[in-house]
Amino acid sequence: MKSAFFIICSVALVFSQPLMAKPDHEKALPPGLAKKVESGKPLPPGWQKKLSPGQFLADDYYRRSTILKKPDADGIITVQIEGTIIELFEHSREIVRILEGKR
Repeated sequence: MKSAFFIICSVALVFSQPLMAKPDHEKALPPGLAKKVESGKPLPPGWQKKLSPGQFLADDYYRRSTILKKPDADGIITVQIEGTIIELFEHSREIVRILEGKR
């Protein structure tokens, strides 16, 4: 009886591991771009094309952003990075919407 329970628990644990894997919250910037960002230079044209809803905003981009709206009831903040307005969840930095242009 105990061995059957042990086998069932072991199988359940093996199959649950992929479900509990930590999502890839952030992809680091390439070394050359990270160096430019650290020195205060502007981001290259086209950086916005690499972002899409459902992805997570990299720390490097978030540090360069200006907060336009504080978190609402759902925890969504609005930030602006070089003219691009992005709505994202405050704690996870998951992108909800990307709005082009300036406000």
